[in-house]
Amino acid sequence: MRRYLVKRAGQAVLVLWAAYTLSFVLLSALPGDAVRNRIANPESNITPEAAKTLLDWYKLDRPLWWQYLHGLGGVLTGRFGFSLTSGSSVQELIADALPSTLRLTLLGLGLGIVFSTVVAGLITYGPWGWLRELASAVPSLWASVPTFVVGIVALQYLSFRAHLIPSVDDGTFVALLAPAATLAFVIAAPLSQTLAASIRSTRGQPFVHVLQAKGAGEGYIFRKDVFRNSSLPALTLLGIAFGELIASAVVTETVYARKGIGQLVVGAVSTQDLPVVQGVVLLSTAVYVCVNLLVDIAYPFIDPRILVDGRTQRVTRGRAARAAVPAARATAEVSVP
Repeated sequence: MRRYLVKRAGQAVLVLWAAYTLSFVLLSALPGDAVRNRIANPESNITPEAAKTLLDWYKLDRPLWWQYLHGLGGVLTGRFGFSLTSGSSVQELIADALPSTLRLTLLGLGLGIVFSTVVAGLITYGPWGWLRELASAVPSLWASVPTFVVGIVALQYLSFRAHLIPSVDDGTFVALLAPAATLAFVIAAPLSQTLAASIRSTRGQPFVHVLQAKGAGEGYIFRKDVFRNSSLPALTLLGIAFGELIASAVVTETVYARKGIGQLVVGAVSTQDLPVVQGVVLLSTAVYVCVNLLVDIAYPFIDPRILVDGRTQRVTRGRAARAAVPAARATAEVSVP
């Protein structure tokens, strides 16, 4: 286990370095930046001496390679620099915006798991054929509707017409429900498809037939054996989909006018505020890497046959992901035998 954790930590550092480098290259390729755009604005009335001072303060008068190494050194020492628009430290801006986004993302993750579990259960255990067919169509419907459309429709009918939720974030739990449910659709569609296909495959295993022959009920078999053995492909997909939640939070927070990382990164990109963008990119990458590391560590606890100590044959998350693909394709054929 120690060797495995060290290896994954090395991979995490490599991913963070690649994310930092890519964000620096992409934003540096764009003409101008927040400070130079402000200097070039005739309404700013910035003197040449003040402009030189600003460029020197933010180190923008240095070569790109020097700026890259200087920024990378700051990241390694825990200093992300200062915003080019507000002058505040990047750590303070992220600390102010992060709690709201965390509440939204975690609640959206929980609702997505609940939605997908209910739909997968209806697909495989629904008492009527029409109900199973209807539940089978739900994931495709969720996947085909963009997140911002769901948010706009929810605002139109739940806020402006029914007055059930506030139109803007007022800090209450009710205001959090609609954006979290909107965000939950992002992961509920693929997760329910994969989980339903995996449950159907597990129900066809010999040990299930043995339990049925012994008189065990469907509920007991599902709770004790089927769900646990079906959860590995879904857990793999859940770790990957968590990154989509972070990206979709940008759209959701914009639609619902919520303060958070989404609005912070939208404003930073529009003004080419490189330190803020790099700080948000590194934060998102670190969260994504940590979540997938937790998923990998959880595998042996779900199935003890999966070991990660490097001395036995190891079933990696990549294999599980590849196994989930044909399972998802088989969703259209899901039915109770």
